[in-house]
Amino acid sequence: MDEKATIDTLDDAIAAAAFRRLVHHLQQRHDAQNIDLMGLAGFCRNCLADWIRDAGFEGDKAEARAVIHGMPFAEWKDKYQSEATPEQLARMEESLKKNAPGH
Repeated sequence: MDEKATIDTLDDAIAAAAFRRLVHHLQQRHDAQNIDLMGLAGFCRNCLADWIRDAGFEGDKAEARAVIHGMPFAEWKDKYQSEATPEQLARMEESLKKNAPGH
């Protein structure tokens, strides 16, 4: 890989556009449950909300989640979140073990 093509050197406007596209995608894919995202990739919508706060978003946790979910989290949860199964929880726990520290 070309050293110039690392994520840390990506223009902020390009990175922001890609991030917004990801968030819009997740706002349309309610079938992709947070627990399943956690089980596969070790992050979910709520993680994205935490990450924007870590990056300087001045709102509180509820406001950050509303930005990412496209509505208040409680409303999203009532409409779209199903009860996690023991298998989903176990997959999530194993997936989280693979996460790099600080990511």
